[in-house]
Formats: sequence, structure tokens, C-alpha cells
Amino acid sequence: MAIRITDACINCGACEPECPNNAIYEGGDVWRWADGTSLKEKDGCDGHTPHSALSEEFFYIVPGKCTECVGFHETPQCAAVCPVDCCIPDLAHTESEESLRHKKTLLHGG
Repeated sequence: MAIRITDACINCGACEPECPNNAIYEGGDVWRWADGTSLKEKDGCDGHTPHSALSEEFFYIVPGKCTECVGFHETPQCAAVCPVDCCIPDLAHTESEESLRHKKTLLHGG
């Protein structure tokens, strides 16, 4: 399952540089599949096409890019560094470990 950032976020930004998939963005910032990944295209869309921010107020995580750090670290690094514990499992986006590993391969190649 992906991780999400709750509205308890204090916008400190500690989580953003820790994400190996570049799935975390500052509130209001557009996101792209290609940001921090090797994706050239996703679902028929150019990987550099900007997508609307998922939150205007706080940092947010793009669920399609979040692998819970599987294949990189033993635990989600955003949750490990969050000073207010607002990086929590996103129950709306549950995935098996196998699915998360597959997503990591899609995002970063073989």
C-alpha cells in the first residue's frame, strides 16, 4: 500500500528528499511520472507531462509512484523522518509486496 501524508503535516519538508521514487511533492506543486524515475511514458502519456497537485496545502505523496521504499529500504523513509508522524499507510491504495517490487522496476528499470 502507498503512504499518505495527513493534514497534521507541518510542511517541514523532511520527507521529500528521503523518497527514492520522488513521489513526494510540496503542496501546490505539479508532479510528473518522470521526476526522479526513468519513466519516459505512463499510460500513453509522456512522462514529463505535468499533473495537478494532489494537495494545495501540504506535502503530498503520489500513490502511483509510492513503493513504500520496497527495494530500497526496509521501512518507508518518509515515515521514519517525519517529526509529527503524519506519514501513514494509505488504506485506499493497498498493494502486495510483489506489486510494490514490480512498480519499483517500472519506475526505475530492471
